[in-house]
Amino acid sequence: MFKRRDNKRKDWLTRYEAKYIIPESLAHEVRDFIVPFCKPDSHASKVDLPIYTITTLQLDNQEYSLHFAKEREAIKRFKLRVRTYGEIGSAPIFTEIKSKLENTIIKNRVAIPFTDWNRDLIFGLKLPECLKSDRQIRDFLQFKRLIWETGAQPTALIRYERESYVGSIDRYARITFDRKLEYQMSDSWTDFGRSGIWHGMDSSEAQGFGLPYSGVVLEVKTLSHTPTWVQDLVERFQLRKSGNCKYSTAIWREGYFRGYPHTNAFAEEILNSV
Repeated sequence: MFKRRDNKRKDWLTRYEAKYIIPESLAHEVRDFIVPFCKPDSHASKVDLPIYTITTLQLDNQEYSLHFAKEREAIKRFKLRVRTYGEIGSAPIFTEIKSKLENTIIKNRVAIPFTDWNRDLIFGLKLPECLKSDRQIRDFLQFKRLIWETGAQPTALIRYERESYVGSIDRYARITFDRKLEYQMSDSWTDFGRSGIWHGMDSSEAQGFGLPYSGVVLEVKTLSHTPTWVQDLVERFQLRKSGNCKYSTAIWREGYFRGYPHTNAFAEEILNSV
């Protein structure tokens, strides 16, 4: 069972991220390599591997401005999402702003009890009662402001299993393996996929890198100073960065059925402002 998290955790770190698409066979070797430097994520199940399920509601406007900001590799861009863990309803939801400036990632997020989450928290004037600190209030109001300014609404749900390890000798380091990627389009703030149909998107075709296998998404996250063992990991296994935006992959996949979206004047304005 996934353990509940609380607002005391500082999820506003400035960090660097790198993603790699690797075969399953290599994932086992990487796992063995990181044993001296990492430990299993304490928030995950301890049955076999430290694995938990992540379900993320991606927010975007009708013009898909946030999607296109990623597609065009805008130097300054952000994502708006609502994330929860484990079985739906068993953990809080987290409102998240994930900003990127060149290679630097800044993530601000606020935890809200699952039963308290609803659309009115975004479009009403009342703040969630769970917000206790000035920082939590400020981050939540920033989340609301960006939704209002961009016209973002629920767009797609992304779900996958994450095997997670945290650095045991560094201030901050995280190694994760993502598998079983799925998506469904959704306009609900609260359903989180319980009434829809999930579609797979971890095939070699969906990943779009021309690989002969369905790859595992390996993510390496560190602070600005990359530990030596992380550098050795990349060199040892000859890892090559692969941009892998799960939300954009979902939009591309759904485009086969609905037609791929195109930018208009409003989307261009948003893109130019981020």
